Amino acid sequence: MMKIQILERKGEKIRFIVEGVTPAFANALRRIMISEIPVLAVEWVDVFENSSILFDEMVAHRMGLIPLKFDPDKMNFREDCKCEGKGCPLCEVTFSLEKGGPSIAYSGDMISSNKTIAPTSPKFPIVKLMKNHYIKLYAVAHLGTGKQHAKFQAANASYQYYPEIKGDKCDNPKSAVSACPKGIVGLKGNMPFIKKPEECDFCRACEDACNGISIEGVSNKFVFSVESISGLEPAYIVNKAAEILKEKAEEFKRKIDKI
Repeated sequence: MMKIQILERKGEKIRFIVEGVTPAFANALRRIMISEIPVLAVEWVDVFENSSILFDEMVAHRMGLIPLKFDPDKMNFREDCKCEGKGCPLCEVTFSLEKGGPSIAYSGDMISSNKTIAPTSPKFPIVKLMKNHYIKLYAVAHLGTGKQHAKFQAANASYQYYPEIKGDKCDNPKSAVSACPKGIVGLKGNMPFIKKPEECDFCRACEDACNGISIEGVSNKFVFSVESISGLEPAYIVNKAAEILKEKAEEFKRKIDKI
């Protein structure tokens, strides 16, 4: 039976333990979080005037990498929208930017066509404008996924095996405790153990300091770390990844049944 334990849920990060799954399941979940969660990002920019020190392409590239906060339940992929990809408020949002120097054009200067959609922070610098420099542009954002472009990546996600110290003897248990750079190894009798397994990064310093023990990962237990790099909440990203994985499994079963 699968078990989930939340270790940390703060800001843009979430850490949790999943027990009772295979490495294949853990890796599939990680890959979906990185590459298949729908994310809103600027796709193209129409520059009307740009006398700054940056080429139009550089300005457009910077705008594309600005994370946008949005309600994922109210946005459609353009190809799935009722407008049939022509572009409407349900599948795209537009931004305008107009500013003169001397100043810095920030993400907060982007005026959105939808008041509920905006950069996650108004402090992302886009371009520095010197005296007599001027920029005026129009940008369009829509949904995409990380496997299309990095600007659509929802999160950085990683996992590792849940560690345990194995062995029935230790010739110098105190040295194993002192060798741990994170101070998370303790003693039970004469045997070292990991007090905070979720903090262990398999550096094996305790193993090297004490003959007779080894650190091994539990084959069906994993520690996940997920950090949102988009406008989506990390908990939403994990839940959406599980939903997508379930849909893939159901589709696979339907196709197998037809054979």
